[in-house]
Amino acid sequence: MASGKTAIVTGAGTGIGKASALALAAAGWNVVLTGRRQELLDKAASEAKSGDGGKAIGIACDVTDEAQVDRLFERVVAEFGRVDFLFNNAGAGLPGKPIDEISVADWRRVVEVNLTGSFLCARAAFGQMRKQNPQGGRIVNNGSISAYAPRPGSVAYTATKHAITGLTRTLALDGRPFGIACGQIDIGNAATEMTAAMAKGVPQANGTLAVEPTMNVRHVADAVVHMASLPPDANILFMTVMATNMPFVGRG
Repeated sequence: MASGKTAIVTGAGTGIGKASALALAAAGWNVVLTGRRQELLDKAASEAKSGDGGKAIGIACDVTDEAQVDRLFERVVAEFGRVDFLFNNAGAGLPGKPIDEISVADWRRVVEVNLTGSFLCARAAFGQMRKQNPQGGRIVNNGSISAYAPRPGSVAYTATKHAITGLTRTLALDGRPFGIACGQIDIGNAATEMTAAMAKGVPQANGTLAVEPTMNVRHVADAVVHMASLPPDANILFMTVMATNMPFVGRG
C-alpha cells in the first residue's frame, strides 16, 4: 500500500491515463488526475476506489502551458503536501501520412504535447521532489513501441517518442543526487479508444492493412503501479508491455 503518497497522472480523463490513475488509487495512493477536460477528470475521479484511504481529484491543466503546469503542482502540494510520483502520460498523434503531407502546425502541436508537455511536467515534478522533505520521488514517462520502431507515416509521433527516451535517460541520471528515479513504460496495443481502429485493420510496413491484436489496458495500469511502488533503491529504467502477438519485433 502507498498510504500518504501522492501521484499525478497526465492525460488521465480516458484510456491509459485513466486506467493507471484508478489503479494507483486502488493501491492506496492519493491521485491527481489531470488533462484538458474537467468533466472527464471529474467522472474518472468519481470512479476511483481507494484501497487505503487515498483521495482522487481532477484538476484541469494544459500540459503545454508553463503557467498552468506550475499552478497544477502548486495546487497538488497545497492539497497533499508533496509529490511522490508523476506519470507523464499525455500524448497526441496524427493520422498516418508522409512527412511532406504534414503541416508545420500539426508537427508543432504533436511536439508541444508529447515532448514539451512532458518536459514541463517533469521539470515541475523534479523541482518539487528535489526540495521536499523527505527528498525524492519517481517519474515515469509514457514512451511507446514507436520509441523503438516506427509505424508507417508517423514521423511526428515517432520523433517525439524517441526524444522521450532521451528525457528519461537524462532524468534518471540527473535525479540520482536527489533521490529522484525515472523510468519509461513503452506500450504496444493497449485496448483504448485510440486503438479501436485496429479491429478494422491498420497500415503495415509492406503497404497492406492488417488487424492487430490488443491487450487489456489493465495490464498497463498494473505495470505503472508496480513501477511507482518500487523502493527508492530500485528502478525499472525501461519496461515494454505489449500485446503478445502484435507486429513489433517483426515489423517490416
